[in-house]
Amino acid sequence: MKKKIFSGVQPTGNLHLGNYLGAIKNFVALQENNECVYCVVDLHAITVKQDPKLLQSNTLETVATFIASGLDPKKSIIFNQSSVSAHSEFAWILNCVSRIGWMNRMTQFKEKAGLNKENANVGLYIYPTLMASDILLYDTSHVPVGEDQKQHLELTRDIAQKFNNDFNCDGFIVVPEPLIQKEFSRIMSLKDGAKKMSKSDLSEQSRINLSDSKEIIINKIKKAKTDSSVLPSSKEELKSRPETENLLGIYCSLSGEKIEETIKIFKGKNFSFLKDKLSDLIIEKICPIGEEIKRLMNDENHLISILKLGSEKANLVASRKLKKIYEKVGFLDLN
Repeated sequence: MKKKIFSGVQPTGNLHLGNYLGAIKNFVALQENNECVYCVVDLHAITVKQDPKLLQSNTLETVATFIASGLDPKKSIIFNQSSVSAHSEFAWILNCVSRIGWMNRMTQFKEKAGLNKENANVGLYIYPTLMASDILLYDTSHVPVGEDQKQHLELTRDIAQKFNNDFNCDGFIVVPEPLIQKEFSRIMSLKDGAKKMSKSDLSEQSRINLSDSKEIIINKIKKAKTDSSVLPSSKEELKSRPETENLLGIYCSLSGEKIEETIKIFKGKNFSFLKDKLSDLIIEKICPIGEEIKRLMNDENHLISILKLGSEKANLVASRKLKKIYEKVGFLDLN
């Protein structure tokens, strides 16, 4: 039986290697044998202040990245969140189901709001219920998650179960399971092996952007932080060497090799050897994606047509589910 997959990506613009290896590469593999819904979550994006024109451009760029990476609009539903109003409507119902205590435990709000929580917007606080709405509208059976997203999926499961209990409809809202991603799906900064690769890092040297040229990739990998020892001969040695683990992990993720096989190739060698091989591999796998993103961004009408097709399909599924949800809640149907 096919799994029903849902996942979303924020339209931050200029996606990087961590986004690709941590999410998008896996999306492509999942679409072959499952029913997949992939969403550009532009409603989530406005929990931080956005330039409207830039948000539109970033939304198209995210779609271009999906397509350039291998997602097929004929195999997967690809759309932008704001084009399907059921997401917001169901989110409000889930706000009325969810408990404040659950929201208070969300670590991502604490991290993003920082010390100035009183000035944070309400959207950032109730972000998890919109995320739950995204997932639950499509009777999603599995959600691809990394370590930093487990808490939100656990909350989504709690909300689904409480809805079913509150409205005496056991099994009506499908309780999704996590689809744990493979080893090294969480790519770390090139400057600090303890920090996740992120666009918010002030240093461009910390990440490989999908738009980076061959020369920039070579330069960034050459300057990536390492330690003073030769490359390890066992997996156990990586535990105390985060930067080494990250570079070997990137190599594994791009090559498809297991970490044990990769260690055999590089054990006892100097980092210059690994960095040369890794640069070549990134150029081989990532530069064609970057070039295709540029080409697609010159054809905005094509990208918009993909979103229109996807939103039509998504609206069909989501509106049917929302109609049934309204019946369970007790809203009058005047149609």
